[in-house]
Amino acid sequence: VIGVVIGKTDVRGFPDRKNIGCERYTFSFTIRDSPTYFINVNSWGREEYIRSLSESFRVGDCVTIENPLVQSKEAEREEKFNPVTPSCYKLLLSENHSVVKTSSCYEMDTKLLSLLHLPVKDPQDYYSLGDIIANGQSLDGRILNVLAAVMSVS
Repeated sequence: VIGVVIGKTDVRGFPDRKNIGCERYTFSFTIRDSPTYFINVNSWGREEYIRSLSESFRVGDCVTIENPLVQSKEAEREEKFNPVTPSCYKLLLSENHSVVKTSSCYEMDTKLLSLLHLPVKDPQDYYSLGDIIANGQSLDGRILNVLAAVMSVS
């Protein structure tokens, strides 16, 4: 699979249920290869492997993923912690079988670079900040998609 990385989480450690006293590490990222299609990629493993893999690329890089495990995603559970994707699958990277190679999008295909700035949600499925302020009471308790732009950071 070849795509541009459009999102990425930080590395996190969790207690390993199989090996008491040990930790397993994970991080996720989302890649896109067309205006319509993008997929979440999860990686679990030893700290050294996960940190090294996470540090090997960043958002905006083009990656080639070889030998991922393709799994059906559990929509309810998966989409609490990862972006909602149009695919009913996710990719799982394994330290022993999978390889992620990074290269410049210019070397791969400049069309991939343009995908970095496309929204991942339907343009009709957003609330503006003004809508939220005006209708705040009626929106209480609902999960909303917000479309906003950062004007400055200070």
